[in-house]
Amino acid sequence: MTSWVPMESNPEVMTKFLHKLGVAEDWSIVDVYGLEPDLLALVPKPVVAVILLYPLSKKSDIGLEDEEEKIKGIDTSIPRDSSVYHMKQYIHNACGTIALIHSIANNQDIVGLKSGFLKTFLDDSKNLSFQECGKLLIESCDISSTHKELAQEGQTEAPGEDVPVYHHFVALIHKNGVLYELDGRKSAPINHGSTSPETLLEDAARVCKEYMARDPEEMCFTVLALANSNSEAL
Repeated sequence: MTSWVPMESNPEVMTKFLHKLGVAEDWSIVDVYGLEPDLLALVPKPVVAVILLYPLSKKSDIGLEDEEEKIKGIDTSIPRDSSVYHMKQYIHNACGTIALIHSIANNQDIVGLKSGFLKTFLDDSKNLSFQECGKLLIESCDISSTHKELAQEGQTEAPGEDVPVYHHFVALIHKNGVLYELDGRKSAPINHGSTSPETLLEDAARVCKEYMARDPEEMCFTVLALANSNSEAL
């Protein structure tokens, strides 16, 4: 399997990555300091995606097999006709970049994605199966080199490409009234019930709490949001 240097959950670095990918300057990745209403109220609005970084363990993956059973009957080899953009992860340590791509791809018009290598990649892959999207990412030298450049800019020294990393990024997005979890390890988007652009942050917080409840002794969770940083928090 191809390997990349893992990305740190650093909002400043991830925001810089977003802008290099072509996202408008008034959008950024921000910390979500807590999942209770008073702390969620501090997050700038609007929010178009929530990104969860969680530790991989047997406890954290409780329910993964059940989710796979639910989508087992879906033929994922055919081109998707859904409006939800989802790709398979074939690159070790690429989950941070894939979470960002999932967040941007499902909100291209809202975040003002400009012409460039990510826009070209999304246009080229929009009618592909989720496996083909993942394989196309392996061939994208522009995205790979940008990931490598930004992964070196975190606050901690980046581990090598072949060093095992035991944390994983997933994205939570709104599409057509539904809250979807997008994870390159899973063979289809996971439907977490209804949501809206206005309630996405609160509804995604519920899913994050469910992950945390699976392993209550684990403290290494990080929640981030893709938000319009020029807007005032509501």
